[in-house]
Amino acid sequence: MRFNFITLFPERIEAFFNTSVPGKALDKKIIEIHTIQLRDFAGNKHNRVDDTIYGGGPGMLLQIGPIYRALESLGENKGKVILLSASGETWNQELANEFAHFKEPITFLSGYYEGIDGRVSEHLVDREVALGNYVISSGDIAAICIADCISRLIPGYLGKISSLLEESHNESDVLEYPQYTKPREFMGWKVPDVLTDGNHKEIDLWREANRKKK
Repeated sequence: MRFNFITLFPERIEAFFNTSVPGKALDKKIIEIHTIQLRDFAGNKHNRVDDTIYGGGPGMLLQIGPIYRALESLGENKGKVILLSASGETWNQELANEFAHFKEPITFLSGYYEGIDGRVSEHLVDREVALGNYVISSGDIAAICIADCISRLIPGYLGKISSLLEESHNESDVLEYPQYTKPREFMGWKVPDVLTDGNHKEIDLWREANRKKK
């Protein structure tokens, strides 16, 4: 799957996806990451992409012109355009499953400052998504999180399918059970005996009983 990121800070995106599991997925071409520097489409000598708000108000808004030109530069690789917006659909595993089945690329548009000219959401994007019911300093953070969430559902990204199927949030109302590793005892805190006795039926029953409710 191809992910495009229209951003003021490409280095943020690249730093995340060039390491660990995402980096391996890039090497195997399971995912593609393309960053588009919004300032390259500013259309002025100062590379300015924001301006004051009509009608007054604090802060600055990203202008529609640079965003339009950045999207147009992608041509047929634009695919689905996703605006990271506080007023969008709240991200969850159900949306992740839906997005992971998109056949076309996904283009993330990050907001900054006071936000983005309203005509962008009215005319240029397919969906608006919010990471959660809170405020963060940059849409880049949300875009990285959402792209990573989608990537984990792409065949070959994680390797072990059984691990993916047992992860939290893949069921509607439960989270994953507690898990432990060596040492068996630390500062008097012991791993439950059932997990070390080798009885896999009892282990399965314990895990089912100890799944945490949302």
